Amino acid sequence: MDQNYTAVIKQDGDWWIGWIEEVPGVNCQERSKEELLQSLREVLSEALEFNRQEARLAAGDHFTEEHIAV
Repeated sequence: MDQNYTAVIKQDGDWWIGWIEEVPGVNCQERSKEELLQSLREVLSEALEFNRQEARLAAGDHFTEEHIAV
């Protein structure tokens, strides 16, 4: 399933900086826009996987998963 997120990016001097709107803590800084977007993808992917693992650990045994669309 493809999910879309919003990257807020800007150039600040020699650096490109960016954040993912929907996921607090996902932010990066790189020398080029292309490198920034790739870093944001990687960090977002890692953050989502970490959050999945944390949620499953918190739920313990015998849980179900439901997809929710907004």
